[in-house]
Amino acid sequence: MVLRERMFPCQSREAVVTVQTYHNGIMDGYLQHPRLAGREKIQSLSQMILLLNSLIDLEDCPGSLLPLVPVDCSVKEASVFRIQILFREHYTWQGRLIWPAENLEVIFHSAIELIQLFDEMLGE
Repeated sequence: MVLRERMFPCQSREAVVTVQTYHNGIMDGYLQHPRLAGREKIQSLSQMILLLNSLIDLEDCPGSLLPLVPVDCSVKEASVFRIQILFREHYTWQGRLIWPAENLEVIFHSAIELIQLFDEMLGE
């Protein structure tokens, strides 16, 4: 019998991504996360994924809990998304992408799927 590793929740770690412009995977925006003192500039989907992954590594997921700090979602004329990473298994993520302005919530099963969702939602 093969024992499968259990999935451990990351306590709904959440980041907020504000996209001001987007064209073919190139974005102008920023990311907010409880581990960051302020906003981190992002200029591509891949940069967003790499930054989020390094932040999850700091969480030692699964590991000790950090309090979530409030994040600013009040930017005008931009698309604001919430990314909730619920689990990390096999070096990828499972979670929810929430687009409050469009009243849309989508489940994703991998970082690649998250990239595809962003591209579909923001593409021309």
